[in-house]
Amino acid sequence: MSPLRAVILALGFCAMPALGAGAAGDPIDAAIAASERPPPDRVEDGWRKPADVLRFLEVAPGQHVLDFFAGPGYYSELLSRIVGPDGSVIVYNDALYTQAAHHDLMVRMGRGRLPNAKAVNEPANYLRLKPQSLDRVLFVLVYHDLYWRPREAPETLGDASRVLGRLRDALKPNGLIVVVDHAAEPTARADAVGIGSRLHRIDPKIVREDFEQAGFEFVDESTVLRHEDDDRTKSVFNPAVRHRTDQFIYKFRKK
Repeated sequence: MSPLRAVILALGFCAMPALGAGAAGDPIDAAIAASERPPPDRVEDGWRKPADVLRFLEVAPGQHVLDFFAGPGYYSELLSRIVGPDGSVIVYNDALYTQAAHHDLMVRMGRGRLPNAKAVNEPANYLRLKPQSLDRVLFVLVYHDLYWRPREAPETLGDASRVLGRLRDALKPNGLIVVVDHAAEPTARADAVGIGSRLHRIDPKIVREDFEQAGFEFVDESTVLRHEDDDRTKSVFNPAVRHRTDQFIYKFRKK
């Protein structure tokens, strides 16, 4: 990180007032508008459309939420502000995500900025969660990483069936999971790891199959982040499509 970015982040991550303070009106709007949010997050608001995603998640004050592969915590902070002091947020990363996001996440959560949020670092297949402790789970542009095998790694970052089994046990009855991800062209399941590793995309059909096989009910789809002109043969990190990929948003409910 450049010294300039570090200064900007430090200025943006000033002390946060008590959660819920000044949050009159809609809690999602209030969280996004909070003056204490860091400037880099505000830059991302335009392409992330967080209000639409968070309303689709049906997140509300008092809930307990897991931000899966949260990275530096863009959504974790918004969730923390929305659920307020009676709720909680698990900011979950595995070792690889933690290493990549360590500095920014430490700044974001330092000095008690998000007192209702807890950082967790464990392998995805062994994530320890209390039974029926969660109301909501959010995957943003990361579900495909369960099909990503980093170079020279012996396996992918997680096994979808094992991960979803753990999340299902941890969700309360009728709990919801929302998945936002980069769409791939129709892909044979046998090729999913290759597509996930090269392009960091996933066929939406595979996601739906994974959840339904794990005992979840498909509830709804949002098209707010669709970009039909996206070249799905390109990596999501290619400058030609970066932040303009065709993204699907699926909602699932624990049966």
